[in-house]
Amino acid sequence: MKKAPTIKWGIIGLGRIAHQFAKELQLVNGTELVAVASRSKENAESFAKIYHCPKAYDSYEAILNDDTIDIIYIATPHDSHATLTMQALEKNKHVLCEKPIALNYSDAEKMIAASKKNKKFFMEAFWTRFNPSFKETLSKIKQGELGKVQYINADFAFVGNENEKNRLFDLKLGGGALMDIGVYPLFLAYTILGIPEKIDAKSIFHTSGVDKQTAMILQYPDAQAILYAGINTTSEMKATISGTEGRINLNPTWHMAESYTVIKDNMEIKYDFPTKGMGYTYEIEECHQCIQNKAIESQLWSHKNSLELIKIVDEIKKIIGLDFSI
Repeated sequence: MKKAPTIKWGIIGLGRIAHQFAKELQLVNGTELVAVASRSKENAESFAKIYHCPKAYDSYEAILNDDTIDIIYIATPHDSHATLTMQALEKNKHVLCEKPIALNYSDAEKMIAASKKNKKFFMEAFWTRFNPSFKETLSKIKQGELGKVQYINADFAFVGNENEKNRLFDLKLGGGALMDIGVYPLFLAYTILGIPEKIDAKSIFHTSGVDKQTAMILQYPDAQAILYAGINTTSEMKATISGTEGRINLNPTWHMAESYTVIKDNMEIKYDFPTKGMGYTYEIEECHQCIQNKAIESQLWSHKNSLELIKIVDEIKKIIGLDFSI
């Protein structure tokens, strides 16, 4: 059997998430990190040294012009996702872009259009979709293990550092609880229940203009999802999916779960699925498979999925009065 060619990666934006991603790349066969880019030369060189990467660029333009790269992982603040993704696709690079896909639906549409135009793979980096526990949970729901799902409850919260340099509290960078982590519980509800017929949401705002906590209720014809995101508190970070015949808990921390528990007929059964690394490895493998199959999108987290989710996010932004164009 012919061995698949090594897929060569580049990384733009070298913060905390990029460090974790670079570690996970080392756990996946057929992968090579060939270039990284930061606006700081010192930061780029330091990052490259840690992960034995041969090229460190101090400009995004330089890495986009590197023809040795097959796919670029974009891990910059949210406000630059759309521009960098489209530039990379125009340079004939495949793209894995961190969530949220963009700051609004309009930009997301343009990104997907660029993927189709250039016939290059593009995916929003919703790594939870490829998590083994999550995939098994979806399988059990599809098989009718829970009966009809009627209630979902999920939260995602941590205490962020409120200094002036933290992107989480910067309106210009697309910061705040909804965009940074609220997309996770929204993703859970959307993946299981689809597009809601009505949304209610309330937020508490930081002095910088970003939401520091947001509570959301998604109403469906015969189900509800009650969701929460906060960057000023902690929470249990367990997700519960309840149906007419039982429920499943994605155990903490649910978006990177290594186990889930089925509660049914007064019995609890725990299923363990230890992840390889922290869990980014599965979305990396999905990227590889799609590229090797000449697919421009994943069937598990498609362009349509990203568009429908950002449309829900846009509606919540409108409800709570969050405006990044100010």
